[in-house]
Amino acid sequence: MTDSLRQAALDYHALPTPGKLSVELTTPAETQEDLSLAYSPGVAEPVREIAKDPEAAYRYTGKGNLVAVISNGSAILGLGNLGPLASKPVMEGKSLLFKRFADINSVDIEVEAPSPERFIETVAAIANTFGGINLEDIKAPECFHIEEALIQRCSVPIFHDDQHGTAIVTVAGMLNALEIQGKKIEDARIVCLGAGAAATACCKLLLSAGAKKEQITMLDSRGVIHSGRSDINAYKGEWARDTEMRTLDDAIEGADVFLGVSGPNLLSAEQLAHMADKPVVFACSNPSPEIAPELAHATRDDLIMATGRSDYPNQVNNVLCFPFIFRGALDVRATNINEHMKLAAIEAIRRLAREEVPEEVRAGYGGVAMVFGPSYILPKPTDPRLLPEVAAAVAKAAVDSGAARLPYPAHYPLKPV
Repeated sequence: MTDSLRQAALDYHALPTPGKLSVELTTPAETQEDLSLAYSPGVAEPVREIAKDPEAAYRYTGKGNLVAVISNGSAILGLGNLGPLASKPVMEGKSLLFKRFADINSVDIEVEAPSPERFIETVAAIANTFGGINLEDIKAPECFHIEEALIQRCSVPIFHDDQHGTAIVTVAGMLNALEIQGKKIEDARIVCLGAGAAATACCKLLLSAGAKKEQITMLDSRGVIHSGRSDINAYKGEWARDTEMRTLDDAIEGADVFLGVSGPNLLSAEQLAHMADKPVVFACSNPSPEIAPELAHATRDDLIMATGRSDYPNQVNNVLCFPFIFRGALDVRATNINEHMKLAAIEAIRRLAREEVPEEVRAGYGGVAMVFGPSYILPKPTDPRLLPEVAAAVAKAAVDSGAARLPYPAHYPLKPV
């Protein structure tokens, strides 16, 4: 990051008011009557109603449109374990995106927890305050246990965005890229470099989208995850293959897809050259991808490439899904965010990439052409159709799969924020 950009980022967070969030009133509070209704004695009436029926909280409080963004700071962006307080700017940023893209109110919560169990107890104890919980920046493998435990214990949707948001956008883009390349997901040989939260979630969702497990080779920092290794945890063990492959050189030979969720410059030009014809490369390490796009395109003129960066085509960006998944889930009062809802989000995002792009979106990106093809496999985050399309798909899937406690909303389709 240049000095000027670094200073601009610091100024953005400090000026004119520190932070990115504030609280606003939704009801009048000007007169004596207003105050008597807002607090004592009037507030006693909704209290009594909620005591009789906890579901009344959705009618008399902001619970139904409130999401908590919660972290322990153990895996902040690409910066590592810097602690809960250091994660606060990221959690505030996530809350900003909820409000900006889906008009969802959000509170950031940074938890000082010495163990996963303490974190689980803390979050479970406060979960019912909110309509949903977005977990963020929690290291693997603890994040898997934490999410699983909270899903079991809480009655509101629990969503670890580093896992599932990344996976949803990745799979949407990958399915489109494979289609453009004339390949089918069920036939594709996939190499996944990385075995953390995002990698595991991406590969699981690829299976739900039609990929074959025997066609996926996952690698961690020690090489291919194979059945002969004794140094892998249970979560990695799910991806252990009975294979003679040991290195990325072995695995990449003839592969159709490379998925990188690991670190910078780990895929060489020579390795890329050994992939199958018309390869698909998702190099999603941020800020430096597994292979620089310039080098990748100079090496192969038949590839489709995506990164996690906004300054290259085909950005894999979680904001394409998480605000709208929560919007749909909240609006039908879903008890969880299940596989049906994730797959519905994937299809909605895929479909949008095929449609003509609104002029207002193109103008925001310098007027460049955006037509479904190798350089445009995913919609842009500013596309106003994401909210109505993805939220509607998720809400319908929640109703159809039995996760919803309310019917499909009569006020849908939504208008863009």
